Amino acid sequence: MSLDKEAIQKLGRLARLAVDDAQAEQLSGELSGVLRWIEQLQEVDVSDVAPMTSVLESQARLRTDEINDGHNPARVLANAPDEMKGYFAVPKVIE
Repeated sequence: MSLDKEAIQKLGRLARLAVDDAQAEQLSGELSGVLRWIEQLQEVDVSDVAPMTSVLESQARLRTDEINDGHNPARVLANAPDEMKGYFAVPKVIE
């Protein structure tokens, strides 16, 4: 599959990019090369390849779910721009 200059300019409009004639000519060759490469990849037989999420076999490391408050509320509230009665204070945004 190859892309002509008009197709490149249409893609540019859809992507809201300004593409002049010189750029369209250059992009036409580059993108056509990418599409040819993808066509070659589609010819590869992968019917015997199992789907995978990673090239490395690994198990997710799980930890126990423990509830804690950080054990130091004063240090946590030191990061707050404003504090009120032991809580983060934020400006009212809805009237």
